[in-house]
Amino acid sequence: MIHLASNSQSRALLLNNFNIEFKQQAPSYDEEQIQTRTPKDFAYIASKGKLEAAVKEFGLETPLLTADSVIVSADKELLRKPKNIDDAKRILELQSGSSIAIISAMHYKTKTLYFSDVSATYYNFDTFEPKELDAYLESNLWDGKAGGCMVEGFCKKYIKSVQGYESTAMGLSVEKLLRWI
Repeated sequence: MIHLASNSQSRALLLNNFNIEFKQQAPSYDEEQIQTRTPKDFAYIASKGKLEAAVKEFGLETPLLTADSVIVSADKELLRKPKNIDDAKRILELQSGSSIAIISAMHYKTKTLYFSDVSATYYNFDTFEPKELDAYLESNLWDGKAGGCMVEGFCKKYIKSVQGYESTAMGLSVEKLLRWI
């Protein structure tokens, strides 16, 4: 049993899909305090900050797992979670017909073990159909997602090519985590 210190439904789905027993509760942590604009650093700092907050809030009786993800656009813009529907539309339009990198950082800590990883998965997308994009925006499924992107959902049919693990793009490199738990 591990403690997934995240509210992410995608991360919970991944753990379920890999038959990893877990409980889920996120610590109090404010990502807005992070100043860096470097995507890899942002994901690492955010997931590490969540780990430190989780250790203080929950302890280490159950192994802790934290993670964070960001998207990097083709023009190197860091794309975080959209703030509202207009921001989601702007961010998703940057990804439409373009290439992106999804960077996920994770930290796994027990009383005797500490594992950290930063991984990336790269996607090349076809142009999003405007009516389908509007329907996705209206669904609010983008809310809480790095870059508003769901490679397992809305974006899936637009994938022209991919390099890396889908789990990394969904927010947690489970294939790498399995070696440690």
